[in-house]
Amino acid sequence: MKTLKLLSVLFIATLASCSSVRVNADYDKKATFTNYKTYAYLKSGVDKAEISDLDKKRILYAIDEVMSTKGFSKSENPDVLISIFTKERERVDIYQSYGFGWGWNPYWGMGYSNVTTTPEGTLFIDIIDAKTKELVWQGEGSGYLTKNTEKKDARIKEFVSKILEQYPPK
Repeated sequence: MKTLKLLSVLFIATLASCSSVRVNADYDKKATFTNYKTYAYLKSGVDKAEISDLDKKRILYAIDEVMSTKGFSKSENPDVLISIFTKERERVDIYQSYGFGWGWNPYWGMGYSNVTTTPEGTLFIDIIDAKTKELVWQGEGSGYLTKNTEKKDARIKEFVSKILEQYPPK
């Protein structure tokens, strides 16, 4: 019975880890975040992000949504500039299983391997003081990506909201 419970917990933990976004943030401890109320996008930074224009739009819309709920507004004369940066890689998982039984070889043991690949991405959101042009906060979120267009909006919103939960630092 204990084994069954342990397997259930491990299975649920595995599912949770597949859907979650791992986040991290760092910031300038000398920055006065209470002075920042308005933002704009750093066009040169957004343009350099190596993703499709549609995904860029999804990210920017999600940032707009989260920033507005935090009381920030877009401005032509902003307090901070927001830039994004992305990385993508393939995660390779190899599962090996061994069993016992009759086989075509003289050995009793038989096994097989299963290899899966999952696209993983990392989104960086940089917040730059507009006056000094210095980076004051950086958030990073990593997790699996989806190619499914219907699920992509929700996944990008999840990335952005989890990252910006850490902004402004407390």
